[in-house]
Amino acid sequence: MDAVRETTTLIAADKVQGADVFNTGGDRLGSVHDLMIDKQTGQVAYAILSFGGFLGIGNSYHPLPWSLLKYDTNLGGYVVEIDESRLEDAPSYPVGTEPGWGDPNYEGRLHDYYGVGPR
Repeated sequence: MDAVRETTTLIAADKVQGADVFNTGGDRLGSVHDLMIDKQTGQVAYAILSFGGFLGIGNSYHPLPWSLLKYDTNLGGYVVEIDESRLEDAPSYPVGTEPGWGDPNYEGRLHDYYGVGPR
């Protein structure tokens, strides 16, 4: 018997990784590279969006507060209310580097940029 990997309200983490992310106009912005989960609450704190580049070259990662993403069954992916030009200017980091996770100032800048409170 196959394990249930997705229901109407739940999804396995490995199915979220690689999921497409769209803006509200239905334009594909990128895909979910990874998730950052709060150790204390077990809640997803950030989706790491793989954005830009061509054939994986020149990609950058854009941490998005999880509260910004909404799943759209028609698109089969997540939707964020942000346009591509705003995303280009958003806090990001190049592939192969690490951001300042655990630094309250770094995470504060993320939340300030997107206008949402911390998790």
